[in-house]
Amino acid sequence: MSSIQQDIDERTNLTGSNKFEMLLFRLGDTAGSDRSELFGINVFKIREIVAMPPVTAMAGSPPNVLGVVNLRGQVIPVIDLPAVVGCVPKTGLNIMLVTEYARSTQAFAAESVEDIVRLDWNQILSADNSVASGMVTSIARLDGNDSSTTRLAQILDVESILSNVLPTDAAPVTEDLVGPAVRIKTGSVVLAADDSFVARSLIERELQVLELPYLMTKTGQEAWDKLQSIAADCQSKGIPVQDKVALVLTDLEMPEMDGFTFTRNIKKDPRMRGIPVVIHSSLTGDANENHVRTAGADAYVAKFAAEELATALRSVLAKYDAHRASGG
Repeated sequence: MSSIQQDIDERTNLTGSNKFEMLLFRLGDTAGSDRSELFGINVFKIREIVAMPPVTAMAGSPPNVLGVVNLRGQVIPVIDLPAVVGCVPKTGLNIMLVTEYARSTQAFAAESVEDIVRLDWNQILSADNSVASGMVTSIARLDGNDSSTTRLAQILDVESILSNVLPTDAAPVTEDLVGPAVRIKTGSVVLAADDSFVARSLIERELQVLELPYLMTKTGQEAWDKLQSIAADCQSKGIPVQDKVALVLTDLEMPEMDGFTFTRNIKKDPRMRGIPVVIHSSLTGDANENHVRTAGADAYVAKFAAEELATALRSVLAKYDAHRASGG
């Protein structure tokens, strides 16, 4: 346990080049079988790992919430992750993963922790078209890309799990909340990328309320391929890419290509570097915000605060419009 915690502390500074660190853990036997599958979570989202402490059951707790724990003065909810995904622990709920997602802290009960592995994002495949029913964002090929031999780990859609298990009382996205429509050049769009179904739904709703036309993609690679295609078409017509893509809005954690690499690719390409990039991520904290600035993004907004996202979009678009108007 202590060695794994030390690994987390030492490796959370990793920005890499399309690489990330994943904590592997097990939740027990899958329902209807005696097989214990591997699951994964980005190390950036793990605050700490502790042996399961006593949990105080709370009257009226939602299903799959074990109760709360007092961890160094902070009371946090504990979610029965095996129950959520339909697994049965053989040895009990022995481990507690304390995570930070989208401005909140929560803990997930698990059976055991296996290892920390370093992977390229191109080893991660989107699970959007799988039988996972929105519970899993992607599948990690742990031993490379040979589909016949590699071990697989499921990367859970924690945003979706939290939305289902601990729904918030956030106000619906309306014009009263986010303000009036945002105007961009006719014929241009916001190119958005996020691998979470829940996040995409929220983003699409906000862009619709702001009357911003958009293209939604599910991975960084998909978004990059789309942007390269648009850039090539614009180049052939002798027009700037900004006439077609007013802004890029991207998550950080995505299969095939992460948001850091996607942002760096944009800012290194002379055709695209004039496109503003806003990063919208559940990876919060000073370290991640520093990494965002290093990648060259124009703004960072932690998920999901509709008002803050609208403010960031307006501010960045206005800044770039003024820059282009001045001939910059």
